[in-house]
This record gives sequence, structure tokens and C-alpha cells, in this order.
Amino acid sequence: MGLATIDIIVIAAYAIFIFGLAQFVSREKAGHQKDSSDYFLASKSLPWWAIGASLIAANISAEQIIGMSGSGYAIGLAIASYEWMAAITLLIVGKFFLPIFLRNDIVTMPQFLEQRYGTRIRTLMAVFWLALYVFVNLTSIVWLGSIAVNKVAGVDQDVALFALGGFALLYQLYGGLKAVAMTDIVQVTLLICGGLLISGITLSEIGGDAGIIGGFTRMTTELPGKFDMILAPDNPFYKDLPGLSVLLGGMWIANLSYWGFNQYIIQRALAAKSLPEAQKGIVFAAFLKLLMPVIVVLPGIAAVILAPDLAKPDEAYPTMMQYLPAGILGLVFAALMAAVVASTASKINSIATIFTLDLYAKFRGIDPASAEASVKAGQENHLVLVGRVSAAIATLLALVTARPLLGGSDQAFQFIQEFSGFFTPGITVIFLLGLFWKKASEAGAIGAAAASVLLSYALKVMAPDIPFMDRMGIVFLASLVLAVALSFAMPAAANADRITTEGVSYKTTGGFNIASVAVVAILVALYATWW
Repeated sequence: MGLATIDIIVIAAYAIFIFGLAQFVSREKAGHQKDSSDYFLASKSLPWWAIGASLIAANISAEQIIGMSGSGYAIGLAIASYEWMAAITLLIVGKFFLPIFLRNDIVTMPQFLEQRYGTRIRTLMAVFWLALYVFVNLTSIVWLGSIAVNKVAGVDQDVALFALGGFALLYQLYGGLKAVAMTDIVQVTLLICGGLLISGITLSEIGGDAGIIGGFTRMTTELPGKFDMILAPDNPFYKDLPGLSVLLGGMWIANLSYWGFNQYIIQRALAAKSLPEAQKGIVFAAFLKLLMPVIVVLPGIAAVILAPDLAKPDEAYPTMMQYLPAGILGLVFAALMAAVVASTASKINSIATIFTLDLYAKFRGIDPASAEASVKAGQENHLVLVGRVSAAIATLLALVTARPLLGGSDQAFQFIQEFSGFFTPGITVIFLLGLFWKKASEAGAIGAAAASVLLSYALKVMAPDIPFMDRMGIVFLASLVLAVALSFAMPAAANADRITTEGVSYKTTGGFNIASVAVVAILVALYATWW
């Protein structure tokens, strides 16, 4: 494949436009210098549409588009459960988690842990998240993006890797979260339009004179196994998506951890103007999640018919792009790059946020909130500088380690899910108990974190036939029991819990409730159709 001149013009125009827009929305009023609240939380001024769009832009990256299309090629529509179950998870986060986070002015997830449990768990989890974000998530985003650039444009993959990472870094370096979130509505619009185009064109290619509907009908007829939402035990990919565990087991743990307690996701909602504004953004994102399988999974299934002999499943989406005409190819390629850049920039900003506020500022004893006015400005400027430097270093680390870590993986999306599954049971236990059980102690939280990793590894080695999603469920229950037992045996000090629930209300607006019912109804219809 290659790009025509018109494609290159479209891509260049997108890059110039989005970079300029990011700098424009990041500008400050005369006389105001950017402080840590501006840089890391967009001055707590994000509207609902920016929150919803940014949630999706942060989530739907190369690992989603290329990785889930690859899993669609290998597994089928069942992989869409990650998207559809996430829609319900978002509603749970909006109704039950956000009221507590926003009532307590939480900025980072490690900060919540310190205020709820103590300082040790904050430092432990901050270090863990930094390692996970840099060496698993950030590497996977730029790696899969570089695959697309290499496959579509013929650019050397290492050159593409550093170009994508460098652009994403520069794109958000000045403006921080505001630069990311306020431009994500453009990124998501381009992503959805581009994704729908490639789905429509590939289905039309399969359907011939019968068009899109004919193409979809042919796929369901010729590839019935690819449209099983709940895999049977004899399915070769049952270990990846183990039947009813998708609906009733381990996927809930993964989703709650990702959407509720993941810094680079929840940071958008924490930056909302208000709780109702955050909840409206959450609903917007939930509806967008229902649409995502059309964009990220169907092209992978279509590739089974159009390109049945691919060397790796992750080549499915880039290969389907060859059916696009000149100009349109540039638009869809720009959409794919928009997903890569938006998600990479989001991850970089969250890495900088955790390092600066949870490690550096704590280690140096910097607290602008309690500083005198004459000192505060200098501290704020210093923290913003540290955030920018740490963002650059983290990006460089991810770029140089991407090939060694992911170069041999056939399905990067599944690799990410299984690796993250070592930690997510413990994270989910720690936060759920911290939010809803006042007797939970720091000893219990640390015990759950350690048990999650050790038990996950032990089960993977000693019982490799257990699907990783079932393994997450088992480890979650074991970590929960251990956390409760340790909390009774080693209770927290009287003043350890500084999280208040006074004034917290879980009552939501009529609009939120109606939207929630609609999301659930759509999901019931989808699963009933493709059971």
C-alpha cells in the first residue's frame, strides 16, 4: 500500500490543525500563568461534551482499533463485550464513584488512597501505575499505531514509532489536560466518521451489488462462529473469553478497575465543572461505547473474507484500509492517527500527573494549597515544569522499549488484558472497600495488592488452563477475603480515613436515569440477538 498525494495533504492538514487547536485552547488570559490545576485538571472547567469525547478518545486508541480488529479477525464479535459491558460500567462509575471522588476534591487515584488508607499505599500504587502506564499501555499505543503507519504508508516502523510519540508529546506539552480534552471532540468525530467509512466500504466490498446490508448478511451466513457473543468451552478462544464469565465474572473486575480507578480515564471526570456535568459526560461516553464495535470489530471480521491469509491478526485493520479510494484513505488514516495521538497524549499527561503530584511533590514536601501567596506561584510553576520534563522522559522510555516488549505479540490487545489482569483484582478490591466499607485498613489494602500479583502468577503457572478472566475472578475473591481479614486483624488508626461521605448523594437526574435504562435495553437486545 501507499498514500496518494491527496492523502498526504489530508494527513498533513489534520496534523497542523489539531496541533494549532491544542495550543489555541490552552492559551491563558493575560497576566495568568499556568498552574498545576490548569495543567493537570484543566482548571476543573470541562463541560460534559468534552468529558465524554475525551473518555472515548483516551480509550479508543491504536490498541483498541488495531488490537480489537485483530481479535475480531481471530475471535469474532465476542470481543465486543469489552466495549458493550463498558457502557454499563460507565453508568456505575457515574452514579456511585464520582460523587465520592468529587466531594473530596480528588485529583489523582493515589491521592484518594492516601486520604482513605495512608501514605504507604499511595506511594506503592503510584509507582505501580507509572510502570504499567509507561511499559504496558503507552508502549502498546505507539507500537500498534506504528504498525498501521508502516502497513498503510510504507514508512519504516521505527521512524513511525518515534514520530507518533514525539507528536503526541509536543501536542500536549504546553496545555496539559486542557489541550487534550478540549480537542478530543474533534478527534472523536474524525474517529467515528473514519471508522464508519471503513466498515461501510468493506461491507460493501463483501456484499457487491447487495451493498452494506448484503455484506453483513453474507458475513453472518458464511462466518456464523464469528458472531457468537458467548463462546462455548470447545471454542479455541474460550480461554480469552470464557463463556458466561464475560457477563457475570472477571470482566466486571477489569472494567471497574479500568473505568473507575484508572487515572488517565477518570481524570477527565475529576476535571468537570460539577458532578451533574461529569455524569452527563459519562452518559455520552456510554452511548459512544455501544457504537464502537461497528468501528473496531466489524472490519476485523470482514478481513476474514477479504484477506483470509494474514500473517498476524493485528494486520486486519490496516489491510482493510487498502479498499479505500485516494483522499478517503487519507481521511481514515488521519482518524486512526487521531486515535493514536489522542490516547497517547492522554496517557502522557496522566503519567506526568501521578509522578509530579503523587511522588515528586510529596517527596519534596511541596503543597501549593497551603503555601503563602509569595511562595505559591513559584511552586506552581515548578510543578508544571516537572510535569513537562517527566512527560518527555516517560515518552522516550516507552518508545525505546516498545519493540522489545511487544514485537513478538500476535494479539497485543489480549496481551494487555492478561498482563493487566495480574493487578486489577487487587486494585478493584482496594477501591471498592475504600469507597464503601469504613473498616477497611491500609494493611488490608496492601495485602490485597500483594495477593493479587502473587496469586495471579501462581495460578498462571500452576493452573495455566484457567482462562485469565476466570483467574481474575478467583483472585478478586481471595484478595477480598484477605483484605477483610487483615482489616479486622490490623485495624486502621482512628484518624487514618480522611475521605468524607457527608453530603454525598447517589441520586441522579431524570435524564441520567432514562439514558441508563436505554443503554441497558440496547445491550439486552444485542446479546439476545447474538447469543
